[in-house]
Amino acid sequence: MSRTLVLVKPDGVQRQLTGEVLGRFERKGLKLAALKLVPLETAVVEEHYAHLSDKPFFGELVSFMTQSPVVAAILEGPSAVEVARQVIGATNPLEAAPGSIRGDLAIEAGENVVHGSDSDENAEIEIKRFFPELG
Repeated sequence: MSRTLVLVKPDGVQRQLTGEVLGRFERKGLKLAALKLVPLETAVVEEHYAHLSDKPFFGELVSFMTQSPVVAAILEGPSAVEVARQVIGATNPLEAAPGSIRGDLAIEAGENVVHGSDSDENAEIEIKRFFPELG
């Protein structure tokens, strides 16, 4: 059993896609272990996306992620990170497979509905960042 973090980004929340997004993970077989609606502080977003801080779009990304609350979820299941990333699809929705969240629900890389951890190690770091109360 492994865990991963998924964020329904501001565009997904504003478009009322949270149920659709979470349902796709559940239908795939992942279990919802924790869930909350959370407004993001700039510092948290900057830490979360620090690996992109040298990119020209970083300021826009921080602004986008702090414009409205996100839904943070911990999902559990066998190979949770890999399974979730398959359900999510490629970062660029135009390259994402039909049937994936991004392939079906997004049209641009900057606002692509959902974030998912990219490794087991990062999943644990991200879970602690968004769910510090779970220790």
